[in-house]
Amino acid sequence: MKQTTKTILIFIGSLVLVGAVLSFVNLDSKEKTDISTLARQIDQGSITSIVVRGTEMEATRSDGTKVTVSKESTESFSELMKNYGVDAEKLRDTQVTIEEQSGFAYWASVIIPTIIPFALVLVLMWFFFRQIQGQNNKAMMFGQSGARETKGNEKDKVTFKDVAGVKEAKEELSEVVEFLKNADKFTALGAKIPKGVLLMGTPGTGKTLLARAVAGEADVPFFHISGSEFVEMFVGVGASRVRDLFAKAKKSAPCIVFIDEIDAVGRQRGSGLGGSHDEREQTLNQILVEMDGFEPNSGVILMAATNRPDVLDPALLRPGRFDRRVVLDPPDLNDREQILKIHAKGKPLSKDVTLRQLAERTPGFSGADLMNLMNEAAILSARKSLKEIPMQLLLDSIEKVMLGPERKSHVMNEDERKVTAYHEAGHALVAHLLPHADPVQKVSIISRGRAAGYTLKMPLEDRMSRTSEEYKEDIAVAMGGYAAEKFFFNDITTGATSDMKSATKIARSMVTQWGMSDKLGPRTYGEQEDMIFLGREIHENRDYSDDKAVVIDQEIDALISDGLKLAKKIITENKDAMDRICAKLLETETLERQQFVDAVGLPPANPKNKIS
Repeated sequence: MKQTTKTILIFIGSLVLVGAVLSFVNLDSKEKTDISTLARQIDQGSITSIVVRGTEMEATRSDGTKVTVSKESTESFSELMKNYGVDAEKLRDTQVTIEEQSGFAYWASVIIPTIIPFALVLVLMWFFFRQIQGQNNKAMMFGQSGARETKGNEKDKVTFKDVAGVKEAKEELSEVVEFLKNADKFTALGAKIPKGVLLMGTPGTGKTLLARAVAGEADVPFFHISGSEFVEMFVGVGASRVRDLFAKAKKSAPCIVFIDEIDAVGRQRGSGLGGSHDEREQTLNQILVEMDGFEPNSGVILMAATNRPDVLDPALLRPGRFDRRVVLDPPDLNDREQILKIHAKGKPLSKDVTLRQLAERTPGFSGADLMNLMNEAAILSARKSLKEIPMQLLLDSIEKVMLGPERKSHVMNEDERKVTAYHEAGHALVAHLLPHADPVQKVSIISRGRAAGYTLKMPLEDRMSRTSEEYKEDIAVAMGGYAAEKFFFNDITTGATSDMKSATKIARSMVTQWGMSDKLGPRTYGEQEDMIFLGREIHENRDYSDDKAVVIDQEIDALISDGLKLAKKIITENKDAMDRICAKLLETETLERQQFVDAVGLPPANPKNKIS
């Protein structure tokens, strides 16, 4: 409606502007005069001929110039000249021609001035009603699905070759692709095509990319839509769009329908706001019916992606609907190297770049993180007008992705720099001298993000599980900065806030979730409940007594206290090493792994952490 009003105003304004311009422009280039002047010139004999056309007279002077004169339509030319006292002899010497006005010109002069305003009104009304009709058409299409169909011959087609890692997931989906291409091979043995495939994994692990790869591998129509596109403020629209989506899919069967972020409509019913009849639940009910209802749904495979499978409705997850659940784990070392190779395509890398080393420095990175890493390095190289991407900028990009950009404008005074140096040296030294801690890769007192400094620790290998001793040492490493500030300055700063949060979180999980407390035994305490309509954990169901709560607090305090004591012991016994690390940090601001080991002057407690 706003667009229509804007267009009408522009149209009217244009007409007014054209009229204003024309009002100042004299379209008639001929000279005009009055009747008395014409009569005087006839008497003087300076007029050679006169042509009378209706109410206009055109006179030609003896010098060849022409002049026009207007008269009344009810008075003839001869009567007019007689009334002005023109000499009859002079008038006879002047050639006078009377031209009758044509019928078209007459009617045009009468009708056009009347028709133009009406025509303008009709044009505006036509334009206005056309806009209204367009809005009505949109309203009629409101309940139709907005799913986009991807063609198999697109230039940006993605296949399984473009997805590194997730080998098991690709094997599962390869069977789905083969079902679509050669269904007879499976139906001959009585196998039925799966109705639904649910892709589950943490954000950035490649769920949507893998779905695009299925579209690239399968030579069938592929419809994709987001879960949030079903839900509108009007009741029944979501269910209508689901019906329209599956109607389109059934016409194109065999085909694949992909719903991204299905948790937007697939959350557990009856747990949110709006009772059991709100718009989201009606949409979910329609999806359930379309997947496994009264009507057969052969040839249509529904794929969906979510990073919150725990909030999905049980009816959505039962066999017959989502028959397969494909879990996408974070990439391991080899997978990260393969992902980096894919994202390195089209980027000129220096000869010193080793993707294996980058993969080793990025444990816990998802595929999206690795793509962002390579992109950030390319941007940094372009900003420095480099022709190739060097290894150092790739390493810097790791820290930028993890911690944020360097805050070069944040200049610390000497006291702050010294406190930050001892704080980070405390973390690094404790990690270096504990047998189960990850090796220190880098120590810096350059501000990044919200951190005044940072200590970068990276495991040498991927691990699926960890022991209680390793977590206890993690607490000690986290408290290393606090212990260093307390020992060297007899005071603490706000820089230890995040360290205390990290230590408390580890200790609480050890006590309440992982059964790593001798006093409390092998059980969990407190069940976290999800408020489905918010999609996040905001409430803990306390399933233990007040006496147990006291013991939980005591055990958490004991773990943190023991970690702090261990950190203090290491720092106190290695004061000289702390001073060497801090002196080097204050001089260079950043220590890489070899520089740090040289500054410590002591071998790592874990032989695996030695630099080969």
